[in-house]
Amino acid sequence: MIELRNASRWYGEVIGLNDVSCEIGPGVTALLGQNGAGKSTLMRLVTGQIRPTTGDVLVFGEDPFANPNVFAKLGLCPDIDSFPEHLSGRDFVIRMARLMGLGASEAKRKVEEALVTVGMAERAAKPLKGYSKGMRQRIKLAQAMIHDPEILLLDEPLNGLDPVGRREFMDVLAGLANQGKSIIVSSHILFEVEQMTRSILLLHRGRLLAAGDVSSIRELIDRHPHRIRLRCERLRELASECVKWPFVVSAEIDPLANELEVRTKQADLFYDGLAELAQRGIVVTMIQSPDNNLESVYEYLVEA
Repeated sequence: MIELRNASRWYGEVIGLNDVSCEIGPGVTALLGQNGAGKSTLMRLVTGQIRPTTGDVLVFGEDPFANPNVFAKLGLCPDIDSFPEHLSGRDFVIRMARLMGLGASEAKRKVEEALVTVGMAERAAKPLKGYSKGMRQRIKLAQAMIHDPEILLLDEPLNGLDPVGRREFMDVLAGLANQGKSIIVSSHILFEVEQMTRSILLLHRGRLLAAGDVSSIRELIDRHPHRIRLRCERLRELASECVKWPFVVSAEIDPLANELEVRTKQADLFYDGLAELAQRGIVVTMIQSPDNNLESVYEYLVEA
């Protein structure tokens, strides 16, 4: 559905996207990256809001820039809000449906369907000015999907949602993906992405660092020792046992935090070893992996 061929976009001397080549098909694909990574630039290129400085961007085999044929097949849920605050959520989505060319009766029908899908049917009569961030996110998704687009682009859609709302939102996206739609979701939070999809495009400072499923991205991290921090009432005994394992690179006690930091090249074997120690009475009361986050992924990949 979407193809980038050596696509770059410059803003004066600032590089928004740098020589990116990739293909995005049906299902949920996550654009993973911190602020300034190039996620929004990529979305703006795909939605035809800007042109690439060099290279090509194709959507359904066409140049999306100022192309109504492509626009009709896209739905966009932007990160920022720009609502007419005096309108109700329902009235706003109806107006968006009419702007998309739907007739009055068809617009009302599809709007109600979309509101039910995003869980806003009971609250859509309230003015937008009184909406929470999570409610605004749901209304933005409703307006993006009322014309049944083949591609949905969602910029940080989980911001402001509580845990239950996030789970419900993810279920909605999964249902749309099962219908064969292509859904692009931008995020900077690794664990959220892992719950939504296995397909990831990892961006950093405009460059595509890695592409593939979660396991292939993880393999890039696994080339480096994982840091794991532990708490245990028998901390020195725990450290003594850990250094005996051949897959442990180092073990160091932090006396101030009363924690043990272990570096291991085989995290799975290490966790199996902790389970065996627990059976012997050496019980770990806290496990944290500082490397299990996007920032560490970036650090490792940039260093590589």
